[in-house]
Amino acid sequence: MCLEKYFISAVLWPLLALIVIPIWIFFYIYLSVFIVLLYKMSSKTKEEAQRSYYFILGHLWDFFGRIWHGYELHGVENLPDGPGLIIYYHAPLPIDYIFFLAKIFFLKNRLCCYTVVDQFVFKLPGLKMLGSKLKMITGSKEECLHALKNGDWLAISPGGTREAIFSDKTYKMLWGKRKGFANIALEARVPIIPMFTENTREGYKIFGQIKHLYEYIRWPLIILYGGFPVKWRTHIGKPIPYDPNITVDELVKKVQDSLQTLIEKNQKLPGSIRRGLLARFHNKKNE
Repeated sequence: MCLEKYFISAVLWPLLALIVIPIWIFFYIYLSVFIVLLYKMSSKTKEEAQRSYYFILGHLWDFFGRIWHGYELHGVENLPDGPGLIIYYHAPLPIDYIFFLAKIFFLKNRLCCYTVVDQFVFKLPGLKMLGSKLKMITGSKEECLHALKNGDWLAISPGGTREAIFSDKTYKMLWGKRKGFANIALEARVPIIPMFTENTREGYKIFGQIKHLYEYIRWPLIILYGGFPVKWRTHIGKPIPYDPNITVDELVKKVQDSLQTLIEKNQKLPGSIRRGLLARFHNKKNE
């Protein structure tokens, strides 16, 4: 009996602790779906309903970010007043980007950023509806140009799901030969703004070799664990202005170098859970 109790306390509880926060985030996502559905069914006008659920979702996710990860946003002054293309590093669980959207909503008093997401997101129950309400798109050239020409920002992670799964604690960017974002920026004549969040790979981990299933099925059937309350700071870098004389390949290289510089400046490599936790007690001045 004593051995059984020891097994439960020494083995099972730590395992449960490693998955409780990812489960909580799953609950948070579907709570967001439920809130949007409620307002869709209300008697409010479309604009009133949209404003209401943006406000509630913004507070919901901003609260979680501040409490669990001490979330901070630095470099807001680098965001343009007009349209711009935000290029960011993709975390294993990209809720840092959701925290960014929540902060921006309250700073700008509106949701002014479209987001390109993987098509599989829209195949998950309820998320197609939620994504459409939060200006998430699959990233066709027409959709991207429409967002930018409408005066909004557009956020893309060229590494996408592959970067989320296969990058590691060195925060290596995995873009492959993706350069569509550069074509879009040049055609829309907008600046490109790099963005990176510290310690995202220390907050949530992907279990072992199961991630290699992605190579065969192209669906991120992964096991997330962790939820370590490490410090998260999102850094928005200096914009790369539109240059009519630059080629697509040159622009891709320029953006890669800019984002790599932002990573190296703000992330101690290789990443460390211990350092990420200690950072909760260290205040970094706004840049």
